[in-house]
Amino acid sequence: MKFYFHLIKRSSATSSDSHPPSLTNHRSSVVNGTLKSDGVTFFIIEGFVGLGEKKMIVFIILLLGYIVILGGNSMIIFVASTDPKLHSPMYFFLYHLAFVDIVYTATNIPKMLSGFLIDVNTISVPGCFLQRQFVIQLAVTEYAILTVMAYDRYVAICHPLRYTAIMTRTVRLLLIIGAWAFGTFCSLPSTFMTWQRTYCGPNVITHAWCDPSSVRRLVCGDTTPDNIVSISFAIVSLLTTGVLILTSYILIGISISRMSVAQRLKAFGTCAAHLTVVSTSYSMTSFVYISYRVGNFSSGERIIVAVVFSTLTPFLNPMIYSLRNKELRESIRRTLSRFRPGEKAY
Repeated sequence: MKFYFHLIKRSSATSSDSHPPSLTNHRSSVVNGTLKSDGVTFFIIEGFVGLGEKKMIVFIILLLGYIVILGGNSMIIFVASTDPKLHSPMYFFLYHLAFVDIVYTATNIPKMLSGFLIDVNTISVPGCFLQRQFVIQLAVTEYAILTVMAYDRYVAICHPLRYTAIMTRTVRLLLIIGAWAFGTFCSLPSTFMTWQRTYCGPNVITHAWCDPSSVRRLVCGDTTPDNIVSISFAIVSLLTTGVLILTSYILIGISISRMSVAQRLKAFGTCAAHLTVVSTSYSMTSFVYISYRVGNFSSGERIIVAVVFSTLTPFLNPMIYSLRNKELRESIRRTLSRFRPGEKAY
């Protein structure tokens, strides 16, 4: 789930505090090939500075976390697409959620890991804006897919007899396409506006990747319109998905209140994993939003919060669904048993 509130954060440290003098000359002719007369040709990602001997420890933790993210979400994609017992709409949406988590982390974690192994972590200007676009788009798309999954749970619990008729394959595809379109709609305007701006130096991004607000601080000129557009679409994306998810669960709660105890437990079991993921994701988003505005946090501390937030949700999602969903847990166990010598799946 990802990291959309970085569109509207304000870092306490200015971008010039950590730039080497050779990289901060305004419209310099050529400084080590970094700047030309017509502007910046690439960006330098500052990443984690001042770690010292802890640098490799952080690298190993991040690498292991990334391996778990790839392994856990890939397992969900594999079992959801191959196990006939998991061909229901709920697992169809879970398949796409896991795919978004994989692509989302692939846009920033490998670049962060490379920054630990090289002295200067650079990225081209087009590459930076491509990364920026994918980070925002995939973050919003994930929230949109969670919204679609909430609607799926609403139909399953509140209209069980019509569930199959409503959640047809065509409807499922349209909902997923709509989620991706919503993510594109909320991310492209901000990226397009930032792309049109002039970058004449400095070119050091005070972050671990091409964070939107960190890149915007390098613009030569007034970025007020960019800030307004970013805030507007951030509010639209988060409020729209949040309100729809909340509405779905209010209607689910009303329907569950009319059921017997046994039916309530069964209904709660069908949406427990999704509700846990939604609660975790929005709680972490709120924490990041508040932490960037309350207290005196250094730029390094803010980067750490951003990295933890961007990796923890994709890390936890497969674990939550595996622990809270019996069908998925049994499917994973059957899949793993096929690769054990001398054992047969059952």
